[in-house]
Amino acid sequence: MAESITGGCLCGKIRYEISQPVQNIIACHCTNCQKASGSGMSHNTLIPSAAFKLTSGQPKIFADTANSGNKLYRAFCGDCGSPIYSQREKMPEMMVVKVGTLDTSDAMKLAMNIWTKSVRPWLHLAPDVEHYPENRPVKT
Repeated sequence: MAESITGGCLCGKIRYEISQPVQNIIACHCTNCQKASGSGMSHNTLIPSAAFKLTSGQPKIFADTANSGNKLYRAFCGDCGSPIYSQREKMPEMMVVKVGTLDTSDAMKLAMNIWTKSVRPWLHLAPDVEHYPENRPVKT
């Protein structure tokens, strides 16, 4: 098996491992991600839930209703407040890990921007990166 990817919160109480490679970053510009991250967007990577394992600590969970109307569970450190991951109620087999919590993300690249209809006017979106006004299209 390839070397696992590790990450954790700011204070170090929550640590995790991802057992598969991650490469793509999705920047979400929805207003809920702006508020949850305290910035203009949230940088995320989508992985199968089975590839994620907490190695220490237990996050607190906040049940949110996303801009799409879907229920979203946001996991964060109850001590330092770092957002760690989120999961959609309707898709528990997948999770969205906050890229800023990874110990290293050197091999990753920004693949797309979503919810750009609420992008902050002071942010620049690279023209060579995919962008969608709402969620990315479902591939069939």
